[in-house]
Amino acid sequence: MARVISVEMERFPIAGTFTISRGSKTEAEVITVTIADGGRSGRGECVPYKRYGETMEGVSASIEAMRDQIAGGIDRTALLAAMPAGAARNAIDCALWDLEAKLTGTPVAAAIGAVSAKPLETAYTLSLAEPEAMAAQARANAARPLLKVKIGGDNDIARIRAVTEAAPESRIILDANEGWTDQNVEANLAFAAQHGIALVEQPLPAGKDDILGRIAHPVPICADESVHAAKDLDALLGLYDAVNIKLDKSGGLTEALRLRDRARDLGFGIMVGCMVGTSLAMAPAVLLAQDADFVDLDGPLLLARDREPGLLYQGSLVSPPNRELWG
Repeated sequence: MARVISVEMERFPIAGTFTISRGSKTEAEVITVTIADGGRSGRGECVPYKRYGETMEGVSASIEAMRDQIAGGIDRTALLAAMPAGAARNAIDCALWDLEAKLTGTPVAAAIGAVSAKPLETAYTLSLAEPEAMAAQARANAARPLLKVKIGGDNDIARIRAVTEAAPESRIILDANEGWTDQNVEANLAFAAQHGIALVEQPLPAGKDDILGRIAHPVPICADESVHAAKDLDALLGLYDAVNIKLDKSGGLTEALRLRDRARDLGFGIMVGCMVGTSLAMAPAVLLAQDADFVDLDGPLLLARDREPGLLYQGSLVSPPNRELWG
């Protein structure tokens, strides 16, 4: 019997508003793929991202265009050649991993060498706002061990001061989302170092980051928008100290595993991150992140409601997925 794919667009309200340097949103728009084969089915979720020219309709159409190849039994390796990296391939790839686990009885964790998967400490994200509002967010979450703080505006020195004073015990990642410039990057990095920041993510626009090879890195700098797949890594040597791996950028767990292993070989630190999605999107990433240096898989914590069953979050600890959810 041929494999059958179904594609569903879903929306999950965000608790409040989520704001980064490029804009705000009040709901997570996700696409869920289910691939059925002989009474078993596997699921994957992706989050189309406007920054990369993706729309809900476009990603859905890209997935639908693979219907015949999926019916014909395309495997994950062939999928890498058949589709570009991005959200559409991610949903299909993760659904294929889940389906394989259901058909063979071998959990994904075992298949990728994460057999003793454990709960991980995830960052919790604070939205971009004026310094006083960000200080209030930081105070409300000061008991969390790791905070990720969205910055990328004209007033970032004040924002950094505000959040570090409001959450003095937390380790802090700054995520500029390409919002700094050649003119302010050195001063901002120096100020971040003085205030004990653990990591700065994507300070400059992707492709316009040459200066990072010529300036001091008093705080480690992590590539996000600059890295999608393993083939991108060589160009980042000397510019970045770490890379943020997201399944929606890499186009699924298959490429993400290659990216992680190659990044380790080249000496990069590893961060595993996410778009704002549900537990279904986070589940494979929790397995990928088992040996990561930084984990940022708080998508469901930012939602007003998650899908059921979801991942178990206890404070800032996220547990590996129950196989009923994924894998």
